[in-house]
Amino acid sequence: MKEKLNIAVIYGSAREGRFCDTVVNWALSRLQTDPDLCIDTVDPARLNLPARHVGDSHPGIDELCTAIGEADGFIVVTPEYNHSFTGELKLLIDAVRTPWKNKPLAFISYGGISGGLRAVEHLRLVFAEQHVATLRETVSFHNVWDKFGTDGEPVDPVNADAALLRLTADLKWWGCALREARYPHVTSRPLEAAAS
Repeated sequence: MKEKLNIAVIYGSAREGRFCDTVVNWALSRLQTDPDLCIDTVDPARLNLPARHVGDSHPGIDELCTAIGEADGFIVVTPEYNHSFTGELKLLIDAVRTPWKNKPLAFISYGGISGGLRAVEHLRLVFAEQHVATLRETVSFHNVWDKFGTDGEPVDPVNADAALLRLTADLKWWGCALREARYPHVTSRPLEAAAS
């Protein structure tokens, strides 16, 4: 890989006392050691996006637009609330449009018995409308409160890390392919030669 892929890890929750921090911190501790990746984070709790549409005249939207625009791909870390994803995440997705286009996105989900997979299925539909290529490979933590120790590490690190490696390999492939498609190498040929 010649150039690092810029991957934005997106927090799917903005609740007080959210478990999202534990899952994101685990993922970041692994992703940041990958020499092919440059990792950024996007946190709706920090952006404090407005609850109504105000156009581009909000500093959180400016920051979000820049982060999404500079990313070559995304990992959304999402909980499942009431069989779906959070309102804060929907607000974040809807706040910008064009910067999402033609980029890959992978999911790390967590929750109760379903492991957040119902939220992921709903998010696939939303991201399809943004022209985002969502990946099949996911990392899912069922009954998440039993899956991490007090140190923030998974109780089954071998399987968790293996799942994240599969997800990352898939994201790298799609990230490189779609970046190449978005920015193809332009060969300079004289117009006369192209016409003949």
